[in-house]
Amino acid sequence: MNTAKSSIIPALAMALLAMLCSAPSFAQGKPTAANKSIVGVWVMESMQFEGENKIVCGKGTGYSQVKYYGKDGEYACAQIAKSGNNYVVLPHEYGTYTYKDGVYTEMGRKPSSLSLSKDGKHFYGQWFNRHDAWVRRTDIPKELIDFIILQCKLSQPPSPKIQAQIKQSFFAN
Repeated sequence: MNTAKSSIIPALAMALLAMLCSAPSFAQGKPTAANKSIVGVWVMESMQFEGENKIVCGKGTGYSQVKYYGKDGEYACAQIAKSGNNYVVLPHEYGTYTYKDGVYTEMGRKPSSLSLSKDGKHFYGQWFNRHDAWVRRTDIPKELIDFIILQCKLSQPPSPKIQAQIKQSFFAN
């Protein structure tokens, strides 16, 4: 196996595992206003599964994750991986979040705690048995963030109205 293909296999395996472990949950309704302290773009610094070594993300690893928190409750999450000489955006989910007084929810799931550093530049959270460290990033171009958000939006299933139109237009007898 060549090294370009072998370098992407662990990143894609991790991406598949993350997607399989989280059952799709699509938040319904109007987003609620969020605590402004987490609004912005956050990039995963590291993750550590309980009982395992810390996995550092980003530079030199070929894998990272990004979360976008909009001021109106908009939420997008994607994985970023190196594939050969290119990078791919692997949309994870798109929907809503809330954050107030340290209580955090995304996609309508059960609330969890999120620990925000005093300087507001890092946050720490837990997803099942994985502990994540994130850093706020203000240097990522808006065009790139808009692209990632769009990819996350496009990865969602069509609304019930569009589902009905698809059924009627392509599969009705």
